Amino acid sequence: MATYQYLAKTTDGREVTGLIQAETEAAAVRALDERRLFPVRVTTHERTEKGFRSGRVRSRDLAVMYGQLSDLLGADVPALRALEILSRSTINRRLAGHINRVREDVAAGKSLADAMAVFPAVFRPLHVAMVRAGERAGFLETVLANLSLFLERQDELRNKVRGAMVYPLLVMTVGMIVGIVVLAAIVPQFRDLFEDIPVPWPTRVLFAVSGGFQTAWPLVLLGAVVAVVSVWSFMASAHGRQLWDSWRLKVPVIGRIARLVAITRFCRILGMMLANGVPLLESLAISKDATGSLALAESIGEASENVRAGETLAEPLRASGFFPLEILEMIAVAEESNRLEKTLQQIADTVERRTTRQVDLGVRLIEPLILIGLAAGIAVFAAALIYPIFSMAGSIGR
Repeated sequence: MATYQYLAKTTDGREVTGLIQAETEAAAVRALDERRLFPVRVTTHERTEKGFRSGRVRSRDLAVMYGQLSDLLGADVPALRALEILSRSTINRRLAGHINRVREDVAAGKSLADAMAVFPAVFRPLHVAMVRAGERAGFLETVLANLSLFLERQDELRNKVRGAMVYPLLVMTVGMIVGIVVLAAIVPQFRDLFEDIPVPWPTRVLFAVSGGFQTAWPLVLLGAVVAVVSVWSFMASAHGRQLWDSWRLKVPVIGRIARLVAITRFCRILGMMLANGVPLLESLAISKDATGSLALAESIGEASENVRAGETLAEPLRASGFFPLEILEMIAVAEESNRLEKTLQQIADTVERRTTRQVDLGVRLIEPLILIGLAAGIAVFAAALIYPIFSMAGSIGR
């Protein structure tokens, strides 16, 4: 006996929800009919609780789902049947719950794009626009395959950038932990040892920091928590995001990587949408919000207004100062030859390779700097603690 959650209408038109136990979904519908309720939606309660409300939907999960849906539609499986298969076979239960809701809306007469648009947190405007264009033009399975490939490539680029930063961040974290342990456990032992003898000022400073850390560690911890929460709240605000975006673009290595990643996203998204039949202005509006850079989004917004007024795309992008000269020239030539979507995809491939090289170069530069910083910190600790020992030995020798 399974438990189903239902949404139904009463004889006077009121909507009611509840749980009902039945052997199958059809049996649950019959039981609702016997109660003089007209079922609108009946779903497995376990899926609703564990899948639809919990967990998260990763881009990798969406890429797999779009690829499978493309394969099913390409094999002439009806859309409703294909969505039902995916809702049962998808491992991510939250995504499975959304697919089931999309299937119900499609069965009620909505288009696939309109049904997906109900869940913008899962099916992004980019996905919805491409699916809508594919439905209108009659090549939905091709659009879904392209969307799957796009998400996979975006996920790979994101993982490359994040993966390259794992080792430096790990080294910094370990260094901070070691520093805290030294201040809390090792330095106090030396302080007791040198209690009755004069020590140089670096050692006194180290002892003072260690003593303050020991006696006021709750305040230190509270201050750290408050600082993290404050920074997090500030970064969540529009002004904070704008300042962060402006600052990171000015950092020598990180700024160049962030710029290249944003350009790659813009060119790939815009080129893919144009290649799949989405109008230019709509493509610009969607790609503007998907670049991950407020500075580039502002430039794209200005470019959209110029394109709406009948001007070319390359000139307002040139005025932004965000794009390298060679990319602007390629876009200008592509507009003249009516090959913009193909050229944008080529630019995205080229810039993505350049981004990978830049990330590797940045990591090779950052790693030695981190190690030098850690070595300098260890040297300061060691000198501050060992120098008094040598002074004591010299005094005893005299």
